[in-house]
Amino acid sequence: MIEAVLFDLDGTLSDPKVGITRSIQFALSALNCWVPEQDDLLWCIGPPLRQCFAQLLQTSDSALIDRAINLYRDRFSSIGLFENDLYPEIPSVLRALREFGYQCFVATSKPQVFARQIIEHFQLTSLLDGIYGSELDGTRSDKGELIQHILQVEQRSPQICLMVGDRSHDMIGAKRNRLATIGVTYGYGTAAELTAHGADYLAHNPKEIISVFESFYSKP
Repeated sequence: MIEAVLFDLDGTLSDPKVGITRSIQFALSALNCWVPEQDDLLWCIGPPLRQCFAQLLQTSDSALIDRAINLYRDRFSSIGLFENDLYPEIPSVLRALREFGYQCFVATSKPQVFARQIIEHFQLTSLLDGIYGSELDGTRSDKGELIQHILQVEQRSPQICLMVGDRSHDMIGAKRNRLATIGVTYGYGTAAELTAHGADYLAHNPKEIISVFESFYSKP
């Protein structure tokens, strides 16, 4: 029986499109590189930032990637993290899950320091039992490593935890740790992407997350 629910942040609890894409554009422009349009950067929402800049810059040069990340964070830390919209139904989803007796956690590849600011900005802190993210040096930006860390810290077994996320790396990281998964299609991943990487259930809007949990109780 599921007791704890891990939520991705970007594309699952909130829509960070403007803040992330504008901050990437800022970094690329500062490096005198070609700057894609915002809609051409949507694939960067979710995966670790280091991977995104390595692909955008077509480089494995750690120093250059670090410079790009630092430029990105210069803008994101003061402006970009607030260029973000909470999916309207999310507070009611979190409240319902807690009323059902589930613990709710954030599990994001985003640095924990930024994740906490965003959660506080949206006044969701009281609806969550913990906020977990990566370190600024990239530690635990891999979703599998992050989930393993959460299981250890919270002393939870995989069998009683479920991951909710919108991208393939959410599903991959969860399955590496043997968690059940809900893939949400209202974010930045498609149903095909999510099911191909192990989504056990799909939710096409936030309310359908609750429907999945209700289905657990209706099964014989």
